[in-house]
Amino acid sequence: MDELLDKINSPADIKNMGIEELKVLCGEIRSYLVECCSANPGHLASSLGAVELIVGYHYVFNSPEDKIVFDVGHQAYAHKIITGRREAFRQNRKKDGLSGFPSRAESEYDSFGAGHSSTSVSAALGLAEAAKLQGRKDKVTALIGDGALTGGLAFEGLNNAGSSGADLLVILNDNNQSIDGNLGALHNHLLTLTTSIRYNRLKDQVWQRLGESRTRAAIQKWLRKVKSWSVSPTGGDLFEALGFRYFGPIDGNDISAVVRTLRKLASISGPRILHCYTVKGKGYAPAEADPVVWHAPGKFDPQTGERKTAERKVARYQDVFGKVLCELAEKDPRVVGITPAMASGCGMTEFARRFPQRFFDVGIEEEHAATFSAGLAAGGLRPFCNIYSSFSQRAYDQIIHDIALQRLPVVLCLDRAGLVGEDGATHQGAFDIAAYRSIPNATISAPRNELELKRLMYTGLHSDSGPFIIRYPRGGGEGAAWEDEPYEDLPVGKAELLKDGSEVAVIGAGPFVNRALEAAAGFGDKVAVYYFRFIKPLDTEALDGIAGRFSKIVTIEDGTLAGGLFGAVSEYITSKGKGTRIVPLGIGDSFVPQASQAEQRAEFGLDTKSIEKILQKFLEI
Repeated sequence: MDELLDKINSPADIKNMGIEELKVLCGEIRSYLVECCSANPGHLASSLGAVELIVGYHYVFNSPEDKIVFDVGHQAYAHKIITGRREAFRQNRKKDGLSGFPSRAESEYDSFGAGHSSTSVSAALGLAEAAKLQGRKDKVTALIGDGALTGGLAFEGLNNAGSSGADLLVILNDNNQSIDGNLGALHNHLLTLTTSIRYNRLKDQVWQRLGESRTRAAIQKWLRKVKSWSVSPTGGDLFEALGFRYFGPIDGNDISAVVRTLRKLASISGPRILHCYTVKGKGYAPAEADPVVWHAPGKFDPQTGERKTAERKVARYQDVFGKVLCELAEKDPRVVGITPAMASGCGMTEFARRFPQRFFDVGIEEEHAATFSAGLAAGGLRPFCNIYSSFSQRAYDQIIHDIALQRLPVVLCLDRAGLVGEDGATHQGAFDIAAYRSIPNATISAPRNELELKRLMYTGLHSDSGPFIIRYPRGGGEGAAWEDEPYEDLPVGKAELLKDGSEVAVIGAGPFVNRALEAAAGFGDKVAVYYFRFIKPLDTEALDGIAGRFSKIVTIEDGTLAGGLFGAVSEYITSKGKGTRIVPLGIGDSFVPQASQAEQRAEFGLDTKSIEKILQKFLEI
């Protein structure tokens, strides 16, 4: 029984607690997080490490009037629990349940939605300026993790915020290292001094007296040097140079230090940053020992920490990618691998171990990953740049200008394309086909199984026309034999007839053409199924033949219909003046809500049963 947590229904319920009670509350929140996430998987380690920062924030500030913006919302679980969603949290990330990330539609306490990283400072600055222009006294805070700070957008926000003079507090949740037991006497003294209300009032009076004089500039420069010297290992001088007043570092898992420091910083105005060391996975030994695995561990036994991993009957696409990349690298010294902080998720761990000099984890920097890959290609290498589909949207400009325009041979492997499940709308890979189909010199492919992925990677290695995009889904493949199968250069832009028929033609891309095959099996020789492994260039010769034979066509894809395979097929057939009727199956004009992948496939008519129903109706017309 969590005696304190059970009484918390809003931040107001913690306001009268003492520090010792807050310590107990933090422990109860951690226990509740472990309990819930053991049965209903989510992002655990990050949220465990941020508990004191969130409890301390709600203890000191008055939300929702005061606003906190989370960077990458997977550290926000304690925030959801404190802000009236304790019981609902048990349905976190499930269909019709709580979002795994902050959501403005879900709660007034969620001031800004977050699913991707590095957005918090820019969004919080916008909230702060909006409050100022409307005469409100909102206190705005951005909570950013050190991983998110590698993203270029974070620095753009910091640069603008530092020069704006906005009343903005940035909390840097640095969980890459544990705090040193002794931070130094001078540092501790300076932290106490610089957060003092009396000191800051005096400082403001001195600067006002001095005005914009050379004397003031010289004194300020000297003070920055003294302060930066005391904290130089932590990067304080960098933030001071950007126009922020730097405070810290403090132990972000010490609720007493967090509350004490936030109280002082709440009375200071202007751009300021509080550097906090936290332990990712704090309070749960398995997560502390291996925070990478326990970032999103799946189901586990909360008592023993034993993870309940289901036995895989088929290889995951990411595992196929990783093994094939290693094999290609063994044969071709030009092969290099690039990932924006997703090495384990995309299957590059073994490649990194075996080819450390040819592996580049660039951090959460999708734009840089694309242009860096372009530079590698211009230098004579063959880069395989692996980015999750939804994250690749951030690199759109770089894919156009730096790769496609210069026809550089970069293989862009878009993992997690299509429907990805419980992570929700921010993570669905629905838009890549539509986004990249209009780019000249781009090739877009979608393998229907593991062997096709292997052969498309081999084909991409030998392509010289520009970005060679391979999009493939999250999770397990089709069970196709692939490991001992030979490599093969596939003819670019050629479709394949998988099953012939007489009345309806189904045109599919990616693994969903397999579902079409399953559905078509029940209709004998009435339904033909074509596999368009290349969405660009489109096999127009095959389309001419299809339009000449069939008056009814069904397209199927796990992407947005607008601008996707349906768009490509419709545009071409219409341009030829054909009166063919085309029924599309895919994602309509909506964002994909969170649910399991199976539930999402059923919702969008992409499972075998749904396709059967569509074919039956179409044949009856």
